[in-house]
Amino acid sequence: MKHPLEHGSHWLGQAMERSTAQDPDEDKGGTRRYRTVFISDLHLGTPGCRAEDLLAFLKASSCEHLYLVGDIIDGWQLRRRWFWPQAHNDVVQKLLRAARKGCRVTFVPGNHDEFARGFIGHQFGGIEVVDDAVHTTAAGQRLWVTHGDYFDGVIQYAKWLAYVGDNLYEFALRLNRYLNHLRAKFGLPYWSLSAYLKLKVKKAVSFINDFEQAVAHEARKRGHHGVVCGHIHHAEIREIEGVLYCNDGDWVESLTALVEHHDGRLEIVHWGGEGVPQGLQQPARAAVTA
Repeated sequence: MKHPLEHGSHWLGQAMERSTAQDPDEDKGGTRRYRTVFISDLHLGTPGCRAEDLLAFLKASSCEHLYLVGDIIDGWQLRRRWFWPQAHNDVVQKLLRAARKGCRVTFVPGNHDEFARGFIGHQFGGIEVVDDAVHTTAAGQRLWVTHGDYFDGVIQYAKWLAYVGDNLYEFALRLNRYLNHLRAKFGLPYWSLSAYLKLKVKKAVSFINDFEQAVAHEARKRGHHGVVCGHIHHAEIREIEGVLYCNDGDWVESLTALVEHHDGRLEIVHWGGEGVPQGLQQPARAAVTA
C-alpha cells in the first residue's frame, strides 16, 4: 500500500476531496477584519499542532489576502507516523472555504511541506502555490514573502542533522505537554520549554540572529522594503539595517500571526484563547527605505 505522502498530487487530491464536506464553521465571517494575514508553521499532521486554537483564530478573523508562509503540513512527521485528526482536516476545510468565499490564499511551501514545491505555479481549490511572493502593503511597502528555510545552513548543507533536530524538537514538545498538564493541575499558566531553551542556549540565540540578518540582507539585495518569513518559530517585527523584518511565528507554541490593517499598519497578534488577539507588537507606520 502506498503511503499518502509517496506522491504529493495523490495526497493533495485526497485532502481536497475530503474537504468538500460541510465546513465546521458556517457563520458569515470573522469579527476582526484585516487587509492581510500571514501565518506559518502550523505543522498539521503532528500532535504539537494547536489546530483548535488556529480554527478559533480563523473563525474570529477575516482578510482580503491570506498568506500561508510554509510548514503548513508537516510531511517529515507524516512520513514517520500518520497523524491526522478531524481538527486538522477542519483547518484544511477552513482554508479552502476562505478561498471559495473570495479571500486570495497564497501558499509558499517550506521545508516540512517541500513536496508542494513540485506544484509551484498551480492552484488547488483556489489556493495559489508559489515559491515566494512580493506583497505591497496599503502604505506602499514592498514585502518579500518567503518561508526562510533557504537561509538555514543546517537545512541546506546537513539535512540529516535537521531531521535529528526535528526529532529532538518533537520530544521536547511531548515533554512540554506533560509538564504543562501537571502545571494546569496546580493552576499554573502555560510555559514553553522549547522557547525557554531557545532563549537560554547561546548557540540557539546566535542562530536566530544570524538567520534574521541573512533574510533581511537578501530582502535588501532584492530591492524590497522588508521581508515576511517563518521557519524559526520566533515571532518578531524589527528593523535590521533599514529593512523591516517580520516573522509571523508559529501555531505549535506561540500561536501568533502577522496581520496588516487596512491603513498598512503591521502587527503581530497572539491568540490568547479568549476570543481576541493578545500581546501586540507594532512597528512605526513610516515606510522603511531599502
